[in-house]
Amino acid sequence: MTMTPSRPYLLRAIFDWLIENDQTPYLLVDAEAENVMVPLEHVQDGKIILNMSLTATRELELGNEAVSFNARFSGKTMNVYVPISAALALYSKENGRGMMFPDEESDTEQQAPAAVAGNDTEKKKPAKKPHLSIVK
Repeated sequence: MTMTPSRPYLLRAIFDWLIENDQTPYLLVDAEAENVMVPLEHVQDGKIILNMSLTATRELELGNEAVSFNARFSGKTMNVYVPISAALALYSKENGRGMMFPDEESDTEQQAPAAVAGNDTEKKKPAKKPHLSIVK
């Protein structure tokens, strides 16, 4: 069974937590990822840090596919668009607490293999069960 990526849910949860604790949420973005729209003059080493506070942004949307908002950079208003896969971390400006997001591939790689009832094509060793030892 394929699960949806966890990153948008984690991003929204960390964002809410930071706002509730009067912190300034900073989003670390891979500015070189496909479809990212950020002010290129502020990109350093292929990354950009965006202030996502409610006072710094307008029309903020934390969707399942992307983060988008309007903000002013050097006095000019710009529409910012960050695909969820380009969001690398969300953390507090004040104390650095937050979260680095796992790779999208690791979300799908961690799926447990599906068991098929009555499939005798592969013999499996029984797993060792935990047990207690008697100590004298």
